[in-house]
Amino acid sequence: MSNSSHASRWRGRRAGLLALAATIGMVLTACSGGGPAPSDSGGEVGEPQRGGEITVLLDAGYSGGWATGLDPATSNGTGANLPQNAAIFGGLFTLEADDDGSNARIEPNQAESYEWQDDGLKLVVTLREGIEFSDGTPFNAEAVLWNWIRELSSGSTGAPVLDLNTSLEPPELSQEFMDSLWAALPADVDRDAVMGRLGAIRVVDDLTIEMNFNSVNGAFVNGLPTANLNLIASPTAYAELGADQFKVTPIGAGPFVVELNRQSERLELVRNENYFKDGRPYLDALNFQSVAGDQVMYQTLLSGQGDVVEGLSAVTLINEARNNPQVEVHPGAPTSPYVVQLYTRKEPFDDIRARQAIYHATDFAAIQEGLFGGEGDLSQSFTASGGLFYTPEIEGYPEYDLDKAKALVEELGGLEVELGTTDIVTARSVTTALQTQWEKAGIDVTIDSKPLGDVITKFTSGDWESMLQTAGAWDPAAGIGVQVRFGSTSPFSGTPLPEGATSTADAIAKGLRSPLDELLVQAVATVDEAERKAAYTEVAEVIAKEAYGPFGVAFSPAQVVRKGVHGPGLTTPIPALAVNTGVLYDRVWVEQ
Repeated sequence: MSNSSHASRWRGRRAGLLALAATIGMVLTACSGGGPAPSDSGGEVGEPQRGGEITVLLDAGYSGGWATGLDPATSNGTGANLPQNAAIFGGLFTLEADDDGSNARIEPNQAESYEWQDDGLKLVVTLREGIEFSDGTPFNAEAVLWNWIRELSSGSTGAPVLDLNTSLEPPELSQEFMDSLWAALPADVDRDAVMGRLGAIRVVDDLTIEMNFNSVNGAFVNGLPTANLNLIASPTAYAELGADQFKVTPIGAGPFVVELNRQSERLELVRNENYFKDGRPYLDALNFQSVAGDQVMYQTLLSGQGDVVEGLSAVTLINEARNNPQVEVHPGAPTSPYVVQLYTRKEPFDDIRARQAIYHATDFAAIQEGLFGGEGDLSQSFTASGGLFYTPEIEGYPEYDLDKAKALVEELGGLEVELGTTDIVTARSVTTALQTQWEKAGIDVTIDSKPLGDVITKFTSGDWESMLQTAGAWDPAAGIGVQVRFGSTSPFSGTPLPEGATSTADAIAKGLRSPLDELLVQAVATVDEAERKAAYTEVAEVIAKEAYGPFGVAFSPAQVVRKGVHGPGLTTPIPALAVNTGVLYDRVWVEQ
């Protein structure tokens, strides 16, 4: 099958829609999902105007932190830092939607088209002609190859796990290219693995690149906007700047270029005069400011020190903003429910009774009513109403039953649990509510709220017991999808290792899979959506049967903007591929 964009260049001043690039890129945070309420936009919006600048306020505990830098190959915040990445790099593909958020679909952006060949085992991507990086060097297939190999080989948690056909003999590549590539990879990189990837990923011609798989991956293209593979950087700029500086001032082919970067504090961007879309971006400058939490973000917006709050999640503030004539509130489209992940590889959750006790002690309906004012979706799986394959009720799901929870805790002789989460306001509120509920069942709960980077460290070290996160995306296999949260070899999963494996690395090296892993593979081993939905329903049933983690409210953070700011993902809804709605910043404009 193929998918092409028929316009060779964008002209005029029409607004469109984008949804993020996040990544598997491990965004660990608060909330996403829930049916969008009517926005506060009033009346017709005129034609986009060129000029001006805006400051976007980002939560310091999530997207406002970029401690590992902005190099897509080495950043561990690819998914969380979607706003910055979209502005600097643009992306090969974007998630587009109609103005009401419906008809969501993946469309080529810097790519011209894509096509599956060889019964779904080969993906051929054709690039748009004439694109240059902001440093004036060519954006071509060789540059994409250089980036894809780096992004798969440098240890970033934003890299997808791919079943590539690494048995193919690598083609002849110039010594200059290979020298540049080796210089950009970690000193201890597995060179055999790199050569295998160079066999699977090949330049066909100057504007065409192909990727060869061992098995069909029906979700790969849907997931590209969330992965670091979507973000293409200038190889020349990397060589000139060096690894450390490139994390600070990366060079891409997106609508803006970095002028100032104070890590995890403030990022100032200016228009890329070399941008490939005629007349874009509309803004002269775009700033991202890191702010500590919803309350401070909202007050900063009202004080005139900001123009946009990306992802306001506190319901009380959202309601307050709806009644404030200075600003507009635009809810996002729902995709990702909360989930309490349980680490099954050690006590206490290696015992299914402890896991079942958590399910029966958890009343997400009460949390939905008490914390979210009844808004949002309740889901028993990793899907929500704004995404694909929505299935709100799952057969065999252990529902709230306090008496059963108490009985299980008594049978266990007590239960002590550490509950972790990302340190942002809504997540803290939910964990506090869960603590209250669980203690009624006799469960002793300690809450551990940490910044995103520290949460990632806890996950990757295995030093956790339970973790409130979100699971799912527009496509369940994309972003922080079900594979990330429940696949046995994911660094962000607590499900059992495959039989015979001593660690995730051992399982990967031996090619071992758990029964749940096999189902997850089946769910992407076809491009037929009916078959994929049936497979994901079975995945959800296994998660429920084994009590790997109760699902809850899918509530969508809101975009709050001052009057006069417009743009896709800000003032028109699009589904979130990860946690927050993505914004296509080359189409954002401000009334002059």
